Amino acid sequence: MSLSNPSQILLRNSELLIAKAPLFINLPEDGFIEAYKEIHTPDNINCFNTNFIDYQAITKKHCSSTNNKNVTTTFASTYQTKTCHDLVIIAFPKSKAELNFTLAMITHCINEKTKIILVGEKKGGIQSAAKLTQNIFSCCQKVDAARHCLLFVGLFQPEKLSDVFNLQDWFKKYQITVEGIQLTIASLPGVFSQQKLDVGTALLLSNLPNKMTGKVLDFGCGAGVISCFIGKKFGETNLSLLDVSALALTSAQESLALNGLSGNVFPSNSLSDVNEHYQYVVSNPPFHQGVKTHYQASEDFLAGINKKLNKQGNITIVANSFLRYQPIMETYIGNTRVITKDKGFTIYRAQLS
Repeated sequence: MSLSNPSQILLRNSELLIAKAPLFINLPEDGFIEAYKEIHTPDNINCFNTNFIDYQAITKKHCSSTNNKNVTTTFASTYQTKTCHDLVIIAFPKSKAELNFTLAMITHCINEKTKIILVGEKKGGIQSAAKLTQNIFSCCQKVDAARHCLLFVGLFQPEKLSDVFNLQDWFKKYQITVEGIQLTIASLPGVFSQQKLDVGTALLLSNLPNKMTGKVLDFGCGAGVISCFIGKKFGETNLSLLDVSALALTSAQESLALNGLSGNVFPSNSLSDVNEHYQYVVSNPPFHQGVKTHYQASEDFLAGINKKLNKQGNITIVANSFLRYQPIMETYIGNTRVITKDKGFTIYRAQLS
């Protein structure tokens, strides 16, 4: 795999990367870790990822061989360690609120000498790094610009390091009412539709099958809105919720708990970790990864879900009307109906042939 532009700008500033116990946050597996180890000799590298795909790739590449024992990987919504890191490299997140969440999360494992590096593509909003961190960092200096990317180096203000991180403080909670059903939704920074019910999901909830019983899969569950609604409306359902994001999964678990519901919440790269069969699949499938439009995961999901449906099982999805999902569903699942179109969104339902 070729090095991404952010990884290239990091490596051309290798003198800034000297460390004994570096922490890499949400970096992809693109060859950077291998290149880093050729330049420097850290005692141990810790890789923390909230994206399951990146976590799996790094783990497979660096934790399955006896030659790579000094790489430790973590997939979670929060990072916990007893190590004090002397270097932290953070891939600048799509959500600016997620940056503050990430910085607060690591205060327990750094000190005033820890070098914090922020790297990302300009179109991802990293130009605002200095402004976003002005109340957290004692300094935040832009040190390089290349390949449409920027690299900032910062140091925490010592007085900010004593703050205790409490995950509950970071949930945004809001109330929604759909078809007379009241729900409380909890969502962490960076999770889709963090502060309110989005238009597409609202349309989907109003156009579900008339009756639902048995196993239901919520693909790309986000904060768990769809599953919470189904669980409240259809009491004889057994809910499973998957997402690629640890932040989403933690949010979904919190939303279920707030509404007195339970479900099997788990990570998966599309359908990679789906091991059961379902009577119903419901989804507002994502088509973004980071700041980039990315359709492949959703198309792979639609092409492969037929193998995870019970006999006569069906799938209902909402999608932006410009997305050509209906032919894929017709090909791989069966007869696909347009249930409704509204406000730029379309509801499709297919039943397994």
